[in-house]
Amino acid sequence: MTSNCRRPEHAGPPDVYYNEVEAKKYSQNSRMIEIQTQMSERALELLNLPEGRPCFLLDVGCGSGLSGDYLSEEGHFWVGLDISTAMLDVALDREVEGDLLLGDMGQGMPFRAGTFDGCISISALQWLCNADKRTHSPPKRLYTFFSTLYSSLSRGARAVFQLYPENSEQLELITMQAMKAGFGGGMVVDYPNSTKAKKFFLCLFAGVTGALPKALGLETRAVSNQVQYSGQRSRFKNMKGKSVKKGRDWIFAKKERRRRQGREVRADTKYTGRKRRTTF
Repeated sequence: MTSNCRRPEHAGPPDVYYNEVEAKKYSQNSRMIEIQTQMSERALELLNLPEGRPCFLLDVGCGSGLSGDYLSEEGHFWVGLDISTAMLDVALDREVEGDLLLGDMGQGMPFRAGTFDGCISISALQWLCNADKRTHSPPKRLYTFFSTLYSSLSRGARAVFQLYPENSEQLELITMQAMKAGFGGGMVVDYPNSTKAKKFFLCLFAGVTGALPKALGLETRAVSNQVQYSGQRSRFKNMKGKSVKKGRDWIFAKKERRRRQGREVRADTKYTGRKRRTTF
């Protein structure tokens, strides 16, 4: 977290907590970028989208667009919704490729039926469990969100929420309102026996039923007297906070995506993606 408070949702409403200072701090923190990308990767994996074609996705609580960046890198189109104006301003400054919308998810999703092929949300859903105003009822706001999200998804689509539940009662409240709104599915807990690596993903099915995806870290193996999780990712190993972006291949891929979207893009030259020579 980016505050001394271990749970930002206890410090104030999200649109107040994520002010201009906090939004910039959050979006420039290399550790936060790494975590957001890892969680987005896993959420997209749990969506189980059709291979070989781009999909139109909704990112709820998109913030400054860190999760959206990963969706774009994977070739998908997306719309991001967030309640924090400061966070969306940072996303605009970063020139994210998705469309951005200011809104409170507790008031419902303002989209036509069947608009999206899937939905992801990283570290946002637990905010709905707080009553930041006298008129706020967490069960009602959760139901309003889930019921309108259900209608905005195409039949058979999934919604995957990475969240930090405070306790089992909060988990029960969230899942109960999701099922009441018509969703099937349930909770997928990766690395359940690890204090640090444990992650909660609410995986919901719209219009169809199916088996929940397998959680990571359920199978273990002993190596050199140590227990290691067999499914553990190593993509960010040895990164030391460095971004995986801005390489030559990444730049070419991003320019090609923007061309497909009909945006104006500078022509490629032999200098595209080349590092500038440092002078002293």
